[in-house]
Amino acid sequence: MDLFDNVLHGFSVALQWENLLWSLFGVFMGNMIGVLPGMGVLAAISILLPLTYAMTPVAALMMLAGIYYGAQYGGGITCILLNLPGTPSHAVTCLDGNPLARQGKSGSALFMLVMASFVGASVGIIIMILFSPLLVEVAFQFGPAEYFSMMMLGLFAGATLAKGSAIKGIAMVFLGLLLGVVGTDVNTGTIRYGFGVIELSDGIPLVALAMGLFGLADFFANVNRIGKATTVGDGPKMSVRPEPGDIKKSAMPIARGSAIGAVLGILPGTGATIASFMSYAVEKRVSKTPKRFGNGAIEGVAGPEAANNSAAQTSFIPTMSLGIPGDSVMALMLGALIIHGIQPGPQMVTEHADLFWGLIASFWIGNIMLVVMNLPLIGMWARLLKVPYKYLFPSALFFVCVGVYSTNNNLFDVGMVLVLGLVGYLFLKLRFSPAPLLLGFVLGPMVEENFRRALLLSRGSMNVFIDRPISAGFVYAILALAIWLVYSTVRNRKRVRELERAQAGA
Repeated sequence: MDLFDNVLHGFSVALQWENLLWSLFGVFMGNMIGVLPGMGVLAAISILLPLTYAMTPVAALMMLAGIYYGAQYGGGITCILLNLPGTPSHAVTCLDGNPLARQGKSGSALFMLVMASFVGASVGIIIMILFSPLLVEVAFQFGPAEYFSMMMLGLFAGATLAKGSAIKGIAMVFLGLLLGVVGTDVNTGTIRYGFGVIELSDGIPLVALAMGLFGLADFFANVNRIGKATTVGDGPKMSVRPEPGDIKKSAMPIARGSAIGAVLGILPGTGATIASFMSYAVEKRVSKTPKRFGNGAIEGVAGPEAANNSAAQTSFIPTMSLGIPGDSVMALMLGALIIHGIQPGPQMVTEHADLFWGLIASFWIGNIMLVVMNLPLIGMWARLLKVPYKYLFPSALFFVCVGVYSTNNNLFDVGMVLVLGLVGYLFLKLRFSPAPLLLGFVLGPMVEENFRRALLLSRGSMNVFIDRPISAGFVYAILALAIWLVYSTVRNRKRVRELERAQAGA
């Protein structure tokens, strides 16, 4: 009853006119910013943070939170329509979302994106309400050894993201790891692999890498379609309703993605990006027809979108309960709390009940607003694919350049995204999937940092990774996955040889 009363109290706070209007403003801004390629949520919150000085703490946090999870919705739209990930956490959605759009199923893909996002966010909110203390205890069990082992498992699973050869997937993961360690070493302060280019001292920008490998590479691959519409689908197929069977196919991926996102969201340093990649790897692994993935599998949209929205909600748990931000966006949220004289911590639920429960209630209100806002627009977004390529290409390229430039206000990043676009085009021609590379790039610095920390704490003993039960569980899972990858590769090659022999005999 106390929990029910607290939730009702939260809705009474969130539904006050001032708070409701600021929440709507944040949701609208986040959704629009998410649609613009490269215009990340971090830049939006940074720009609007000074606006919160004259606001009440509840209204300020509701607006900033609305921007955050609103961008999670909007970022998937350009993934599906243009193969441009609005935010890094949506990059994996490009793998199946864009092929669906090219098949004339953009309306169905967008509908499932909205539904999966809403369900994932709702699961994340429910878990926040019911299990916050338990999840905080779980997060406390993770040290450097557990983080390293978990991320290594994520990297091995990332090899399964690639279409075709697992060897190519592993090669792309290792290339991503190498690119991820470019920049200043956090322990020694030494610039590594910068080749004398001072702009690389902070590393390769994640936004530039995602935009180049996915968006520009796809533009270069389709530049000969100038004058044609962007989609091969016909008019009657541009329905805003899901295709027959799509909801049934997506039900379990949404459930699994929501669970994965809820768990990874509470772990500092992981969050929505890793959750979406892990969800995609799981769905491809459990599917009876894994070859559909990368060619327009609706599960490849539903699972990752549920995961990143669930993670976006539960990432507030360590920030508000412990004062530990999981990523740079949560660090800005923490700064907004401190600006208003509120110290996050275990006592926040009792000392600032209006803020805590009002913010949780605003999550549901904001997500309902996003569904109401986006469902009527699905038809409009789908019609974007009818725009001739000669108009769409320069327009999207302009927004990519503006978005990448706005991240660091540096023209070098614009040049980098063009170079990475050409590299991504070469990967497409050689049939190397860019998704494992991006995962390796995201996890690379964290893998290295936690590996070094674990060895420092254990005085150089590698046993630390198998002496701790959680870490050992991840290590054994890695070994099992490695054995399975070798077995599946050998089995597939044997099948190909048998097929060739049968054809030669015929």
